[in-house]
Amino acid sequence: MKSTVETLSPTRVRLAIEVPFVELEPSLKKAYREIGSQVQIPGFRRGKVPTAVIDQRVGRGTVLNEAVQEAIPENILAAVREHDLKTLGRPEVEITEFNDGDSLNFTAEVDVRPEITIPDASTIEVTVDELQIDESEIDEQVKNLRERFATLKTVERAAAEGDFVQIDLNATVDGEDVPGGQASNISHEVGSKQLLPGLDEAVVGLAAGDDTTFTTQLVGGDFAGRDADVAVTVRTVKEKELPELNDEFAQMASEFDTIEELRGDLRARVTQGKQVEQIYAARDKALAELVEAADIPAPEGVVREEVESRKQAMVDQLERIGASMEEYLAAEDKTEEQIDAELTEAATEGVKVQLLLDTLADAEDVQVSDDEFGHEIVHRAQRAGMAPQQYYDQLVRSGAAAAVFGDVRRGKALAAVMERITIKDSAGNGITLDALRAANEAEHNHDH
Repeated sequence: MKSTVETLSPTRVRLAIEVPFVELEPSLKKAYREIGSQVQIPGFRRGKVPTAVIDQRVGRGTVLNEAVQEAIPENILAAVREHDLKTLGRPEVEITEFNDGDSLNFTAEVDVRPEITIPDASTIEVTVDELQIDESEIDEQVKNLRERFATLKTVERAAAEGDFVQIDLNATVDGEDVPGGQASNISHEVGSKQLLPGLDEAVVGLAAGDDTTFTTQLVGGDFAGRDADVAVTVRTVKEKELPELNDEFAQMASEFDTIEELRGDLRARVTQGKQVEQIYAARDKALAELVEAADIPAPEGVVREEVESRKQAMVDQLERIGASMEEYLAAEDKTEEQIDAELTEAATEGVKVQLLLDTLADAEDVQVSDDEFGHEIVHRAQRAGMAPQQYYDQLVRSGAAAAVFGDVRRGKALAAVMERITIKDSAGNGITLDALRAANEAEHNHDH
């Protein structure tokens, strides 16, 4: 094989590769074997079909094509090694010349990692918003906790918003029962808008034993889009009782003895959450500054692939909730071009950050231990709700294990950057990474 490399841009090269026919022989033999084992020809045992018969039945062209498809990736790999290229993404291949018995000539355009000069992270200083905690935020946390320990008490009065009612429902269209439109003794929080439109308004003012009818538009089923008459009967009305805010409540709802200690703990948690947000904001600003200072070019092919995969993820997510891209665009009042532009901008920035961190990891010779890689696999498997081994096997099958390894390595390079930058808040106070370390430590303990 002979190959030459031509630089098209700082991030893209074109390889021109020539493979003599004699070097295609192994691939050709393999192609005959594979095709021979797949075709059934009367008079021949499977896998024992002579090449001349395969040429006649399947066509020499088909076999050559199969051999070429197998030889191309191997030869690209060899050329990449020969020219010591750091390639990114998938190559775009074009066969320039190939005839039976002659050498195979093809070109492969592929993105490569640009040469990047990394600025010194210790010269970077970022400013984030000052930490502010309002007592109302702690009140909100306490309120949520009280809601979790609320009890329901039956009351002899008409239902009001916030009450819970046990109800029977029966939906009809023109006097005919709607399939699946009957339900008895279901619990419903008045005002929660969880069930049918119009139900909350109809139930307010009804006491146990009362009934009424209201009209609602059906969204699914045989009668979708039609108005249904719904008869509703209230069986019981229950009032939500929140526990009193005192030390007893603190002892019941937490490991603390007094309400003040409980509030102090909630304040500490809210504070830590906000401190971690501050550090994340600093991380994003620092990365943006480093990317700008390093003047990193974005490889077009990689960005294109990233945009496609992000768009596909959006479509999949919309499909899961039963919506389409068209509906999403209408709801957001955007055109497909605008979405593409937004995705391209985000993907471009993401790819530049990856390149920066890869270059940093190389410069610092960042290593990933089996333990660190394993921890990441366990973590991702938990998020996906799978057993770690099963998750890992799936990664290997889909060829994504290397990408996860790369993510862990970049994460370590990023951690090294964060240790070096200076973070201050808008009041001029210095900020350390202690809150992030504490949060990571808590998460790590939770994993094991």
